[in-house]
Amino acid sequence: MIELKNYTLNFGPQHPAAHGVLRLVMELEGETIVRADPHIGLLHRATEKLAENKPYLQNIGYMDRLDYVSMMCNEHAYVRAIEKMLDIEAPIRAQYIRTMFDEVTRILNHLLWLGAIALDIGAMTVFLYCFREREDLFDCYEAVSGARMHAKYYRVGGVARDLPEMMPHYKASKWHSQKEVEILNKNREGSLLDFLWDFTNRFPKCVDEYETLLTDNRIWKQRTVDIGVVSLDEALQWGFTGPMLRGSGLAWDLRKKQPYAAYDKINFDVPVGKTGDCYDRYLVRIEELRQSNHIIRQCIEWLRHNPGPVRIDDYKITPPKREVMKHDMEALIHHFKLFSEGFFLPVGEVYSAVEAPKGEFGIYLISDGANKPYRLKIRAPGFAHLSSYEAMTKGHMLADGVAILASQDIVFGEIDR
Repeated sequence: MIELKNYTLNFGPQHPAAHGVLRLVMELEGETIVRADPHIGLLHRATEKLAENKPYLQNIGYMDRLDYVSMMCNEHAYVRAIEKMLDIEAPIRAQYIRTMFDEVTRILNHLLWLGAIALDIGAMTVFLYCFREREDLFDCYEAVSGARMHAKYYRVGGVARDLPEMMPHYKASKWHSQKEVEILNKNREGSLLDFLWDFTNRFPKCVDEYETLLTDNRIWKQRTVDIGVVSLDEALQWGFTGPMLRGSGLAWDLRKKQPYAAYDKINFDVPVGKTGDCYDRYLVRIEELRQSNHIIRQCIEWLRHNPGPVRIDDYKITPPKREVMKHDMEALIHHFKLFSEGFFLPVGEVYSAVEAPKGEFGIYLISDGANKPYRLKIRAPGFAHLSSYEAMTKGHMLADGVAILASQDIVFGEIDR
């Protein structure tokens, strides 16, 4: 009789399919996973502790760097927590801008996820297609904030500035002739809203391209159907949220159940899976791409016809305009105090959550009346998802472990914090 011995394998943190810095200690029987122990903490930057030593306004930049694929959604949860404590509400135009950029961020996130899971499973073309569309959305980030990723665009009481009336243009160079540049600049002649509108016209066909490559692809289905099945009961017990929970069959979406920003004024559907496998989670996210596109179009139509302020008119919370500061001493003092000392929150605690692309991203904030948090706790959706990894992979092959990890949409900025 042959005696089989299990062996231990280190998967990551250098492995490209480990999605960052995940170290999995796997116990294998041949190629079958017997045990999988995620070792986390390799990207721990003490964000929650650092936030306790900085004024509220200066912590917004930390939020971008948590889930560094869903930047503005993280900011949204944080500024909403502070707004709840101060009992203020951003102007309606700012709410629509936030809603629009939350959905731009959702598309950015899901495109990176789709490119990454396709690459992990062996489809190279989808990765290149997804990054083609991401470039246009990064240009929108850059137009409103000056940064392509870490925007710091959402502020307490609104957003940093109104939407720009023009988009940056390409210039002729030794790589691109004047004729090529004119073609590249064709959809950049108008405002940011015009540029985004053009994108939303093109994007559904792009999603069709991804689906043509994957949805009915025999190899794709063999690699994802009935892999990593999570029942609805198990999903709830593990604390799943977002596409992971909806893929298992529950239509739970904070944008519908606990509406924030302008979501209660917008029409969209919540896609739901049936079996809770990798294929269902893929289909849910693909449909979310289409729904986000639909939401962005509704926001653009509203924003075009409704000008107005984009932040509250309270100099103790939002900075005065530059031109006002030039001739008003009071405004200059307000500006100096706001950016050096910041504002003070009343004593108390608050929990604020948004439907981030990966699930429920929450901020639990305790204030002792100072100008910085007494305690900040971040509820990262990926943390709950990764904790279920061993249960999801037990009995599967090693190659299926990669597909399951990719389907969880893991980003370590938010897990390690």
